[in-house]
Amino acid sequence: MRVVIALGGNALLKRGEPLEIEVQRANIRIAGEAIAAVAAQHEIILTHGNGPQVGLLSLQADAYGDKVQPYPLDVLGAESEGMIGYMLEQELMNQLPGKKLANLITQTLVDHDDPAFDCPEKFVGPVYDKQEADKLADEHGWDFKDDGKYIRRVVPSPEPIAILELEAIRHLTEGGFLVICTGGGGVPVIKKKGILRGIEAVIDKDRASCLLAEKLDFDCLLMLTDVDAVYADWGTEKAHAISEATPDEINPADFPAGSMRPKLEAACQFVRSGGRMAGIGTLADAVAILAGKAGTRIIPAS
Repeated sequence: MRVVIALGGNALLKRGEPLEIEVQRANIRIAGEAIAAVAAQHEIILTHGNGPQVGLLSLQADAYGDKVQPYPLDVLGAESEGMIGYMLEQELMNQLPGKKLANLITQTLVDHDDPAFDCPEKFVGPVYDKQEADKLADEHGWDFKDDGKYIRRVVPSPEPIAILELEAIRHLTEGGFLVICTGGGGVPVIKKKGILRGIEAVIDKDRASCLLAEKLDFDCLLMLTDVDAVYADWGTEKAHAISEATPDEINPADFPAGSMRPKLEAACQFVRSGGRMAGIGTLADAVAILAGKAGTRIIPAS
């Protein structure tokens, strides 16, 4: 099958883990093993999240705020694409000797008037306690929300309209390359009077990966994260994993806005647009999810 693998930023840097490069390298080594196992059986494109990493870059940029104007989120997003893509590409070169690979910085077009700019919900950066979050909110005007038992910064996450490097990705995949692209959902850009420019946001990588899979007519969208499945009644005694459902049997609005909801929205959208299957689960279960033996699978009603 032809599979777009969307690798969650929290799979590369888990919630609460120290934001150290060696921690990320260790996690990417694990990710490389899982991706290589899928690539041995299927044609893949690899996308990745950048929430923890772009938040870290934002903190680093802010540390120089008295000397240099902090870089905007679109530039930090491009930096994170290069950083994460480099580490993934290097690891996959080790895991898949002889395989042709390409890491592509990708721009994603969004609407300047998207209502998401007035309602930030995309988690970025490390976790904080309430005192730290309140201090940063006062100092920088940042927004914060609960992420499970943690508190994290949130930023606008507009809907992706178009992936500007789509034809380059198409040509590379047709040429036998395993392409790493659309990192962090792609660098968010708007277009006014024919002129492109970046904008302050972080695009949800699952929504952008769905758009990518649709436009390239791939068979499956596989979203890998740090939970083993989608759970109904999460956080309660009734919590239970959903192994399989159709888009009409599951309502993304019933799930948390900043985490599982966009995954389910992407999964349902992809299947409704003609995809064979969208899967959600952990890295370790990647092959098993495609085989219907693990995770959560969203499939057509027929």
